Amino acid sequence: MKPTLGDKFFYVANYIFLSIISLTCLFPIVHMAALSLSDSHSIMSGLVSVWPKGWTLDAYVTLIEGTQILSAFKNSVIITVVGVGLSMLFTILAAYPLSRKYFYARKKFTLLMVFTMLFGGGMIPTYLVVQSLGLVDSYFAIWLPGLISTYNMLVMKSFFENLPEELEEAARIDGCGEIRLLMKIILPLSVPMIATLSLFYAVGYWNMFMNVLIYINQTDKYNLSVLVQQMVQSQSVMQELNEVMPEDIQNTTPESVKAAGVMVMVIPMLLIYPFLQKYFVKGVLIGSIKG
Repeated sequence: MKPTLGDKFFYVANYIFLSIISLTCLFPIVHMAALSLSDSHSIMSGLVSVWPKGWTLDAYVTLIEGTQILSAFKNSVIITVVGVGLSMLFTILAAYPLSRKYFYARKKFTLLMVFTMLFGGGMIPTYLVVQSLGLVDSYFAIWLPGLISTYNMLVMKSFFENLPEELEEAARIDGCGEIRLLMKIILPLSVPMIATLSLFYAVGYWNMFMNVLIYINQTDKYNLSVLVQQMVQSQSVMQELNEVMPEDIQNTTPESVKAAGVMVMVIPMLLIYPFLQKYFVKGVLIGSIKG
């Protein structure tokens, strides 16, 4: 149908509104990037807004040579890669049996897991449990307590339930068992959903802050979120850097170094998302439609 004048007006107004909202979301990131790439004179003069002034990489050089940013980056990668792998493995192992109609008491198990979305043990009891298991100062204290997201598990379960039953029946006629059915039939069809939930888990592990701050006491095991937060809140960043590298610190400011730290933490997720975008959109749509 040919759009009416009212439809055209609505589309134009909608695009303008969404563009404004998008720009307001992008402005903090663009501003941080501009600060991290600008020289000290431009930053101190207040000339930097959304475009760098006096292009320089001194802030990144200072950040890499004067802080533990590389070690924190490595820790974030370890936490994210291992965490996503473990979480996806156990999410699939939980969602698959709960999606089978012939699984005994599947509704009761599902309700028990949904119960954890509404009620939790609390920070102190959880810490005592982790401490009693000897997991403090270990990354397992980060991975194990939140190994499965109940919401993600329910989305995966719904996706498995919506797969055609004829595929399972045909596989069983050919003598396919449960493990082979899952590995050869179910998982290849679930690539969009797996990519979507992996992205959800990856963002959560990459930005994890509170659990690392609570359970990890050794500073050399901190991830990027904790290190950058300490840099942002610290009032003596430049003094500490000045003791390490007094000559290179002259061309930078606390704002540029902090902005560089923020960008190092943000850029990896921004680079990964475009490769998963098509799976992300498809997975969300498939997981939200029944029938």
